[in-house]
Formats: sequence, C-alpha cells, structure tokens
Amino acid sequence: MTSYYRSALARLPYASVMLVGGMTLNLCGPRMCPDLNGSKCSGTTIDQIPPGPYMPQAVLVLDAIEPNKLSVLEQQAGWQLLFDGKTFDGWRGLGYDSVPTAHWKIENGTIRKLADGQVPRLPDGQPAAGGDLMTRDTFRDFELTWDWKISRAGNSGVKYNVSEEISMANAPNHAALGFEYQMLDDSLHEDNKVPSHRSGALYDLIPPNANKVLKPVGEWNRSTIWFRGNHGEHWLNGKKVVDFDLGTPVMDSLLKASKYRDIKGFADKRAGHIVLQDHVDEVFFRSIKIRRL
Repeated sequence: MTSYYRSALARLPYASVMLVGGMTLNLCGPRMCPDLNGSKCSGTTIDQIPPGPYMPQAVLVLDAIEPNKLSVLEQQAGWQLLFDGKTFDGWRGLGYDSVPTAHWKIENGTIRKLADGQVPRLPDGQPAAGGDLMTRDTFRDFELTWDWKISRAGNSGVKYNVSEEISMANAPNHAALGFEYQMLDDSLHEDNKVPSHRSGALYDLIPPNANKVLKPVGEWNRSTIWFRGNHGEHWLNGKKVVDFDLGTPVMDSLLKASKYRDIKGFADKRAGHIVLQDHVDEVFFRSIKIRRL
C-alpha cells in the first residue's frame, strides 16, 4: 500500500477495507475509537498493512460509505460521481439530446434498465425510443467503478472508449460501439458457452481469468475498469480478471477474430464516452464513480 493510501486512511477513525485477493481488514486510525462508547479499536492499525504491488484505488472498499456517495479518501483522490442517486444529470441517450426514459428509470437510488417486455412499444411492436445511456463527458485515461446486479439469465455491459460518431455510423439502432465490460448471469444465460462473453470479460476479445468471483443473481457486484495509455484492466469484486495492451500483436490478432474487425478506428485510443448498455434484460446500477488519470 502506498504512503498516500496510508496517510489518507490514517485520517479516518475507522474503516473496513478490502484488499486484492478479497481479504478484508478492519482498520483503525492511530489513537482513534470507532464509536462514542469509548470501546477500543480491535482492528488492524494503518501501519500494520504490508506494502504491496499496485492496485486500483477502487479496490479499496470503504464499507461504511453509502451508495452514490464519495468518501473523504475518494474526494481527496479526485473521484467524481457519475450518478448522484436521484437524477440523470450528466447522461443522455447515445444519438439523442435527452435520456430515453422509456427504457431507463431511477428507482431507490439506482439506475434501472427495464426489461424489454416492460417498455412502451410502437404500433408495429418495436420498442419505443430505446438506446444506450451515455455520459455527456468523455474520458481518455481513467479509473471507473460501479455496483451492479442483474436479473435471472440477464445480459448487459458497460462500454468505454466509445465514439458516438462511429457508433451512429455503424449501428443506427443507437447501440454504442466500444470496448465492453461484460455483465452476465453466467449460470443461466446462453452466452456462458463463449468464454469471452462471460461476466468480467472484455467482450468478444478476452475471457476473464480463473480469479473471478461473481455474486449470485440478485446480489450486488462491484466492478472496476482501469484504462491508461494503451493498458487496460478489468476487476470484479476485488480481483483482476482481464489485462490487455492495445497495439500489440496479441491484441491485434484478437481484434481481427472478433465482431469488431470491420469497424474502422474501433480500437483507436480516444477521449470516449462511458455507456450503460441498453440490452434486453433488466439490470441495476449504482455508485458509478470515475477519476481521471
């Protein structure tokens, strides 16, 4: 753990922190008590945390922080909320000026993607104005984290490095084209037959590794994307599951074998949008946070 994390955590009276590998430590700041009853802190002190390799800041989980809030540590590190738990401020539909609210709702501090069977339909039976939900801002180098839970046999994803221009030119149904962090009910959805289509994957390119721990349907998962320069990582529930580098022979060969092979400029690094996928199934998002690197 870097000296920055140590010093920032030391300013907190008490916190529960999950480290890489899933280990959780109860931390106590020096000479501080976790409650008002004078009880002694029984957790690990900050100085007892052994130094370790790099880990995304989002892997440090402060359990006491409410959903859709920033901790003191996160604020000091430059994190910003992309969802405040109440409004769609900062979001719009890809290819639209506003949010396609026929498909997206805010409920109980979450962004809910309605299942297609629950959305209004046109006279010909097609869904009313759907489309992926996109940040108005663009991000080039960033760390992104969010909580999500998916419906039974559900399928969704978070996309990044998204060009709205490329998406609209190649997918007129308002579907984003970009790298995708796959979110899936691995136990029941038929996409579980394709390794690169399972939860945590870089969709259709790189499957998640054996470190993956996926929560059961109905429980919240926490995901993180680290994207800086040509290097990218996917994390799921505190474990790194995907690691890649753009512009390498390995990545070039994976792209040529994927569904993206004929999309010019697809894999070029850019200041791109973050997108929540409008797929068939119901999915919930909360605590969507980002910091620029």
